[in-house]
Amino acid sequence: MADLFSPYKLAEVELKNRIVMSPMCTYSCTTRDGVAKRWHHIHYGARASGQVGMIVVEATAVSPEGRISPVDLGLWDDKHIAGMQELAETIKSEGSVAAIQLGHAGRKAGVPDAVGPSAVAFNERTQVPREMTVEDIEETILSFSQAARRAKTAGFDVIELHGAHGYLINQFLSPLANKRTDSYGGTLENRYRLLNQVIQQVKQHWSGPLMVRLSVEEYHQDGNHPGDYVTIAQWLKQQGVDLADCSSGGVAQARIKPFPGYQVPYAEKLRRETGIATGAVGLITSPLQAEEIVANHRAELVFLGRELLRNPNWPLYAARELGVKIKVPDQYQAGWPTVNAD
Repeated sequence: MADLFSPYKLAEVELKNRIVMSPMCTYSCTTRDGVAKRWHHIHYGARASGQVGMIVVEATAVSPEGRISPVDLGLWDDKHIAGMQELAETIKSEGSVAAIQLGHAGRKAGVPDAVGPSAVAFNERTQVPREMTVEDIEETILSFSQAARRAKTAGFDVIELHGAHGYLINQFLSPLANKRTDSYGGTLENRYRLLNQVIQQVKQHWSGPLMVRLSVEEYHQDGNHPGDYVTIAQWLKQQGVDLADCSSGGVAQARIKPFPGYQVPYAEKLRRETGIATGAVGLITSPLQAEEIVANHRAELVFLGRELLRNPNWPLYAARELGVKIKVPDQYQAGWPTVNAD
């Protein structure tokens, strides 16, 4: 059995393999109400039938002003629960674990009146956010908590908090976006305070597996770097976070030259130096590449993004290439005789 197809327990939830669909926005709530549409069921259902071990539903806004775009999914209102419940059931119907990423875009919001830790724009083309008051921060923390409650009611197995790619939590963590002089700014410990409190409040409603996505390298000399995130990962582990999903970038404009597996060392470093379980991302496209990451204990899970947009049946191809027999949906067995489980 290839390590990529070995089961993995994320807290009490078992994944049938180590393949995870990264959260990727599809911008498909065409009615702008945040409610899941038929497209979402088709999109995520296809990856479930393709035998992805865990599917992380795209960044879902915890408040309307926290949307990356006006057509994002939302969980800021109880009206969203029914559609999300149906979506979670669709994902789980073929044995995939249903996860959801909760986020707030902060200064990168694609709606009017963006807010952020400080009145610092992302770049010259984006709006200058209004600096959040302590009351705004407290309301946002409550929004994450209530969204977690709704995710639980909807039947999701796992929650991921979006602390990466230059969105609100990442903005508070980064000295590039956070210029505050109160207890939410200045030192790394103070900049971590928002995420600390979000985790605390989410756990008031959520006892299941909890992941946090991180931008472990900010690609700016004055930003956070992997050494800073080793400290942050230690704090996450102390708070009972089950896995750090290790990405990079998004706080500062940067020219990145990606190559296959270019972000994997971040997952490996946090795992090695803190003991926290990690997920690896970043141009992971081939089965042998994914197998190497898991087999050499560089990360517990492999997160695939664009490759699963191109090929929703990637796990079936991977199983065939690695010589592993896995369960194939009955309806597809005629097309996959070499990967069909006995």
